[in-house]
Amino acid sequence: MNLFQQLQHDRAQHLTRRHFLNRCGVGLGALWLASEGNRAWGSAGPLVKDSSNPFAPDLPQFAAKAKRVIYLHMAGSPSQLELFDHKPELTKLDGKECPQEFLAGKQFAFIQGVPKMLGSQFPFHQAGKSGQWISDRLPYTETMIDEMCIVKSMYTDQFNHGPAQLLVHTGTQNLGSPSMGAWATYGLGSENNNLPGFIVLTSGGNNPDAGKSVWGSGYLPSVYQGVQCRSQGDPVLYLANPDGVSGAMRRRTLDTLSKINQRIAQDTGDPETVTRIAQYEMAYRMQIHASDAFDIKQEPEAVHKMYGTKPGQESFANNCLLARRLAERGVRYIQLFDWGWDSHGTGPQTDLKLGFTDKCRDIDQPIAALLKDLKQRGLLEETLVIWSGEFGRTPMRENRGGQEMKHVGRDHHPSAFSLWMAGGGVKPGFSYGETDPIGYEAMTNKVSLHDFHATVLNLLGFDHEKFTYPTQGATQRLSN
Repeated sequence: MNLFQQLQHDRAQHLTRRHFLNRCGVGLGALWLASEGNRAWGSAGPLVKDSSNPFAPDLPQFAAKAKRVIYLHMAGSPSQLELFDHKPELTKLDGKECPQEFLAGKQFAFIQGVPKMLGSQFPFHQAGKSGQWISDRLPYTETMIDEMCIVKSMYTDQFNHGPAQLLVHTGTQNLGSPSMGAWATYGLGSENNNLPGFIVLTSGGNNPDAGKSVWGSGYLPSVYQGVQCRSQGDPVLYLANPDGVSGAMRRRTLDTLSKINQRIAQDTGDPETVTRIAQYEMAYRMQIHASDAFDIKQEPEAVHKMYGTKPGQESFANNCLLARRLAERGVRYIQLFDWGWDSHGTGPQTDLKLGFTDKCRDIDQPIAALLKDLKQRGLLEETLVIWSGEFGRTPMRENRGGQEMKHVGRDHHPSAFSLWMAGGGVKPGFSYGETDPIGYEAMTNKVSLHDFHATVLNLLGFDHEKFTYPTQGATQRLSN
């Protein structure tokens, strides 16, 4: 069977009930493209997705305070008790056995028996005009603390990394739902036709425990999933033309594929065929524009000094500088994952006094530089910057098998953690919510992850209850 015959065969396989309806005068592909936006926006008014360009910018449901998001996720979850949640009462209890009231009926990932309380390993102080508390592990970040809104009363119901990361980014601990970046890109499109609307950058040597589902599109069209790029070498592998293939040859190939896919879309009404066309075209345009966007060598020496960047190396610092460059170019959602924050105390790398301190040093300067750089360029007020892990850490010292370990660490803790936001319409220089005196549980102005998602969508101009998508007979939303 030659290529043409194979394509004819594949088309025949797609001729389903939708093909019958199409021939009877009801083009389901056209209906989907015309109605999908309206259904996704509930009663907010008509919105028709452009089938030729799914990334075309759309109008939000009401005036947005943020145009884009830069999400800095510290995979593994840094200890809030060593960074932002100052607990002098916990320090007084350091080394004492944990009261039974904090253990009865509780399940931990690794703690067994009766652990000892563990005070913060580093001194805290009040910084900036706002007087917000911060530890001495983040001297650069504290210079920008007056731009930050620190939420200290976050909580979740997941204490394992994978499900907790999924809950943070998709609103559910189960696989198969769209990420927040996919929702944002679906709703707002991209301001740049030559780059993906949702770009992901990783550092620390590993991907998140939940895998690529944390930037997936779930039941949304796959064109809205995050595109994982690299901060060294080619931004996307296999993007360049192979040896012997010219740009003109590539263009002719894409034109032919587009005609075939358009015919399949007409016959089947399958929205993923429209997605396929858009993805091919995006890859073609990225051959030229991605290389320029990802070339941080273009930046002046003063910028590299501010971020602590080293061109050609994969690092969180390089990714922060890339995030600013991508924000300037209209990328809607920029997701940074930095792995290595799971401070259990099982060895030097996970010791709060050793590996944790190294990780703080890795992120401190570039995060402060990113906020400062965005502000200097007039981008911070329209860019929502978010920093978080997936849960908190226990106020008790971790033990394994009921035995105290050589190194110092804390176990997973879903009942209390901190995150911060800056720019994009949030109140700067402000701390929201409180935990109890030892940081065990969120107490005042508790914030669930669904509350958090609703807040982010609101800042982007969406009513979280009306910004929905129909799938398998149900109406789904991020903040379910």
